[in-house]
Amino acid sequence: MTVDAAVRERVAGLVFGFFPAQVVQTLARLGVPDALGEGSLDVDALAARTGAHPDALARLLRAATGLDLTTRTPDGAYALTPGGQLLRTGVPGSIGNLAQLFCGDAVWRAWGELEWSVRTGEPSFEKVTGRSAFDHMADDPTMNAIFTEAMAEGTRMAAAGIVAACDLTGVSTLADVGGGNGTLLAAFLDAHPHLRGILFDSPSGATAIVDERCEVVTGDFFVSVPTADAYVMKSVIHDWDDERSVTILSRAREAMPAHGVLYLVEPVLRDDPEVLGDQRMLLMSDLNMLVCLGGRERTQEQFTDLLTAAGLRLTGVTPAAGSAYSVMRAVPA
Repeated sequence: MTVDAAVRERVAGLVFGFFPAQVVQTLARLGVPDALGEGSLDVDALAARTGAHPDALARLLRAATGLDLTTRTPDGAYALTPGGQLLRTGVPGSIGNLAQLFCGDAVWRAWGELEWSVRTGEPSFEKVTGRSAFDHMADDPTMNAIFTEAMAEGTRMAAAGIVAACDLTGVSTLADVGGGNGTLLAAFLDAHPHLRGILFDSPSGATAIVDERCEVVTGDFFVSVPTADAYVMKSVIHDWDDERSVTILSRAREAMPAHGVLYLVEPVLRDDPEVLGDQRMLLMSDLNMLVCLGGRERTQEQFTDLLTAAGLRLTGVTPAAGSAYSVMRAVPA
């Protein structure tokens, strides 16, 4: 067999792919990007601010420079590149909390047990922590805060396209089910001044009041959801297996009026070998759902089956511009 050097290099890149991920996570976790901001600091100053070992931090920063996350100034200090700026807290497009969530301790260990999940079909997160991911986060304020902001980071980038894909003509009240800190609901309220919002999540999940037009309601969406003219569920259903997904959708169907509408916001998987290479992030997300939550990414046919089982009818699928999400519109069957 003749070895193709380019193919071998590509596969070797996959083998060592977790190394750069930990560089990114460690920079964010130490607070290096926030310490640098738009300026520069030398290693000793950075070590003092972050509580890191100076020599080890210098080696981390050298690797980060090789990954084009930091740059070294002529006087030997370090500054952030445009890519490194995205690891700062609160800047537009930030992915600092995403890095800490997906490359942090519990999720990292869960991925280390991917083989176990594939053999058993069970989430390895529960194997390594002894409880479900949401129970674990509910008891860990730091991880819960990182999770909430990580979800908000992705939502901020996708919100405009999601809002534009939802027709709220005639809608007075919109409930964001599993809405976290209200980032998406705030975008809807900004776009529709007439609209009233309901932010619905678990007590540990609903973390913000959007504005005076928003009511925060806490509860369990497996039991009931508030009544509203329209519902939006973003990145909720992919967290759960089919049975529990149908339960969540059924609670929305029970609460909505006859004229009600549900907007289900999820990536839609195209299970076609010809296009799988274009969906690598979604395929990795599918495995992340397996190891962390027992959920999955789904095809349009699979979403249709869930909606039908919950007494809902899919009436349209609209890609959300500027994101990997699609907005699926469903009404009472």
